[in-house]
Amino acid sequence: MWETRAVQLNVKLPRDIAAQAEEVQDSDPEFLSRVVLYGLTRRSIYQHLRAHESVSRDVTAAVAPPVV
Repeated sequence: MWETRAVQLNVKLPRDIAAQAEEVQDSDPEFLSRVVLYGLTRRSIYQHLRAHESVSRDVTAAVAPPVV
């Protein structure tokens, strides 16, 4: 699909969630990788939409007549 490369992440999690993450990392590292990819993709899309939303608002405010 696309070129990938490994990265090392170090995050601080609550103890119970950290234990679950370690368990999943040991039993199914591919699943954990997909979960992280999903989260980062959602974040990227959100940031992209937020950036374009502010531009869209500025253009609409400059072009559209005021609502009375």
